[in-house]
Amino acid sequence: MANRHSRILDRALTRLKLRQLRLLVAVGTHGNIQNAARELGISQPAATKMIQDLELDFEVKLFNRTNRGVVPTVFGETLIRHGKLIFAQVSNAAQELDDLNEGNAGRVVIGTLLAASTSLIPAAIKILLEDRPNVAVKISEGTNEVLMPGLLSAEIDMVVGRLPAHRHRDKIIQEKLFEDRILAVVGTQHPLAARRDVSFAQTKPFGWILPPLETTLRRQIDHFFVGQQQYAPPVMIESVSYLANRTLLQSRNLIGLLPAEVVAQDIANGHITPLDWTVPFGTGSIGVSFRAEGALSPAGRAFKAALHRAAAARPISSP
Repeated sequence: MANRHSRILDRALTRLKLRQLRLLVAVGTHGNIQNAARELGISQPAATKMIQDLELDFEVKLFNRTNRGVVPTVFGETLIRHGKLIFAQVSNAAQELDDLNEGNAGRVVIGTLLAASTSLIPAAIKILLEDRPNVAVKISEGTNEVLMPGLLSAEIDMVVGRLPAHRHRDKIIQEKLFEDRILAVVGTQHPLAARRDVSFAQTKPFGWILPPLETTLRRQIDHFFVGQQQYAPPVMIESVSYLANRTLLQSRNLIGLLPAEVVAQDIANGHITPLDWTVPFGTGSIGVSFRAEGALSPAGRAFKAALHRAAAARPISSP
């Protein structure tokens, strides 16, 4: 086994060409060698020969032929995934060189979950730009289901927010920043806004703003609702947009379940108010996920350090 690995590694280092990997990824995308060959501007026989050479070098079958084209084998899917990662890293290197050439001190791409978007990330960016004023920063917002594939394929440098409970943990490094909890919040006009010791039964006539189905928090909410005599809200809105959620809370008698970190400033400013009801689920760690320390650029490492400084400096809020 060791000899086979050494043999294949030697071939890959001495014979593998990026053009072959480009073709491999294109065939996986199109499911058709002819269309992939056209994309790369080569003939179909030449493309077929390149795939055959790859199979000989790696000693595995990469595609199965079907009536509709070709389908990657498990070996093909693995090599395609690594090929995409290689191209993402090359793209990142080219982007970083371009940023440096333009006078920017590097570039960092941040994926943000709702729990980190309103205060933690802005505070960390402020710290980063004080030390590195020319860093280029890009922020992408979404759920773990959307952001983690981008992290694994190197399109995103790190994801900041609630740490995923189980998925992807074997492929990423996680660093905890602080613990956060979930609050039930309403607009100041809501009939329950001024009530003390609100019971869950009192919330039942009202609609709820909830996170998407694929999130850990939503699974906890659904489990809780099932335990409350199969409770189903009369109105249910799924949203990860805090701006939309805040407007809905202020204009409709809805109840939102949101991280305390997210709503702290709006509660302090009197825009929304927490229900006097302790949410019996949702406590979790806010942190940063990344592929490996060596995969982070200097700008990425600087931003991660800024996250830790921002987390340590955050006020302990108790709405």
